[in-house]
Amino acid sequence: MKALIFGISGQDGSYLSEHLLSLGYEVHGTVRRNSTPENQECRLGDLPVTTYYADLTDIGSINHVLRTVMPDEIYNLAAQSHVRISYDVPMFTAAVNGIGVLNLLESYRHICPTAKFYQASSSEMFGTSVDNDGYQRETTPLNPVSPYGCAKVFGYNICRNYRRAYGLHITNGILFNHESPRRGSNFVTNKVVKAAVRIKLGLQQTLELGNMNSYRDWGHSKDYVRAMHLMMQQDPGDWVVATGITHSVQEMVDYVYGKLDLPHDSLKTDDKFKRPQELDYLRGDSSKIRALGWVPEYTFETMLDEMIEYWMKYYKAI
Repeated sequence: MKALIFGISGQDGSYLSEHLLSLGYEVHGTVRRNSTPENQECRLGDLPVTTYYADLTDIGSINHVLRTVMPDEIYNLAAQSHVRISYDVPMFTAAVNGIGVLNLLESYRHICPTAKFYQASSSEMFGTSVDNDGYQRETTPLNPVSPYGCAKVFGYNICRNYRRAYGLHITNGILFNHESPRRGSNFVTNKVVKAAVRIKLGLQQTLELGNMNSYRDWGHSKDYVRAMHLMMQQDPGDWVVATGITHSVQEMVDYVYGKLDLPHDSLKTDDKFKRPQELDYLRGDSSKIRALGWVPEYTFETMLDEMIEYWMKYYKAI
C-alpha cells in the first residue's frame, strides 16, 4: 500500500508516517520550501519516507506528485494551522485551507480516483455551536468564529460534495485539539510547557498568555493519527475524534506549574494574545469511532508529562 501525506513534515504527518510504516506502507509526502532547510523535515528524522516539494495553492505541483506516486491513500494534513494567525493572514488561510482542498480534490478525481482520501477537518468548525448535553459531534451544526474555522468548513463541505457527486472514497476526520512534544511552540500547550521548563531552569522570567478561561478537549497526536487510518478503512464518512474531556488553559497552567513546583507569579496575561472573537468551549463526542475499538492511550496529564520530560531533556542537553 502506498500512502501520500500532504503536509508530512507537521506534527500529525510525522506521527502518521511512523504509524503507516509500522503497518508496512510505503510512505510519500509533500513539504513546502523552507528558508532554513534544517527545519524542513526535522520532525521526520531518519524515517524512510520520500518527500516532494508541493503546495496546495499550486495545482501543477499537486498534479506532479499524484502522477508520480499514484497512491492508494491520500491524507491531506496540509494547512495554515494556527487559528490566531488566521486573523493576520485571512486570505492566505482561505486560499490554503479552503481553495487548496478543492485544488487537491480536482487533481485526485482526475488522476487517481480509486484512491481513498482523508481530509483533516477541525473542531474549530463548530465554533459557538454546542449540543444540549455539552458535546459536539458529527451532527452538531457548524458555526465557526475565525477565518481558520470558516476555511475549514469550506474544505469539509466540498469534500462531502465530491464524495456524493463523484462517488469518491472521501473521509472527513473532525479532530479536536491534539498535542505532543512535536507541536509548534506558538500553540498554547507547547508554549506553556516550554516556557515553564525554561522558567524552572532560569532561562526566562515570565510566561505570557491570553484567554485563561478558554476550554479545549486536548488529546495526543499519536492517538489521533491511529484514528485517521482506522476511519479510512471504513465506508467513507465523517468522524469526530476527541477525548470527551475538556480543560481550561488555567487548568493546564496549574498542572504544569504544579509538576515543576513553580510559583504562579511568573504568569502574565496580555490581550495581544487573544483572538478578535474568542471561542471559549470545545468538547467532543467520539462515540462513533470508539465503536470501532479506538481508545486514546494518553490522558491530558500523561500528554503534558511527556511534553515536560521532552523539554527538560532538551534544555539540560544544551
